[in-house]
Amino acid sequence: MSVQRFAAADLTAPGTTVETWTPWLEQLPAIDPLTLVDTPHLQIVAPHPDDEVLGTGALTALLTDHGVHASIIAVTDGEASHPNSPTHSPADLAALRRRESAAAATELGVAEVVSLGLPDGAVTVHTARLTDLLTDHIRPAATVAIPLHNDGHPDHEATARSACTAAARRGARVLEYPVWMWHWAAPADPDIDWPRARRLILPEECVRRKRRATALFASQIHALSDHADDAAVLAPHIVARLLTLNEVVFV
Repeated sequence: MSVQRFAAADLTAPGTTVETWTPWLEQLPAIDPLTLVDTPHLQIVAPHPDDEVLGTGALTALLTDHGVHASIIAVTDGEASHPNSPTHSPADLAALRRRESAAAATELGVAEVVSLGLPDGAVTVHTARLTDLLTDHIRPAATVAIPLHNDGHPDHEATARSACTAAARRGARVLEYPVWMWHWAAPADPDIDWPRARRLILPEECVRRKRRATALFASQIHALSDHADDAAVLAPHIVARLLTLNEVVFV
């Protein structure tokens, strides 16, 4: 159902607004991330470069400030973001997005970024391979942040399934973070497991660092050129919502 709802959503339309979400988020149980994440390692599994920042950027900044070793596992290089670009080939986009992810990681204090190189837009047909790769990379004593299992985007949901299996194999703890849910879902939405949701208490400085890290993904939030096929992938209203709403994880 979530994949169908995402597919039907108009990403150029406002979706569910900040004003709609905010009262709902304020009544969710709040939690101190330093209590929630009590392991020495945080590993963020990102379907595409930028998901790790949009979903958990402020959380990551806070934890690295407190000595947690953070790393990012990028499932794809995001090379399909502009499939008809007249200025950037898929290889160009992959290299550009890896550079952007590395710069954002530095802003957030992340120690390592690993790229698995699976095909962007086709993670669903590589889940067995992805599960094995993630099993090799996930640490037993880690907290692993993965996309919400019903975030809507097919790559996100396939990543979540594989990551959940791999984390279970390694005995690691899993937290789920939403990205696209904020656009197509709504407060009290029956498709979302709200009893598992926790609102993170995060310092404003960590939120500012998330905003700075997000700004480094220029290929996604700005046009690559004046050509229509080089338009920004993430519309301003999508970015603004992700940078305004309080980060939430599902435990």
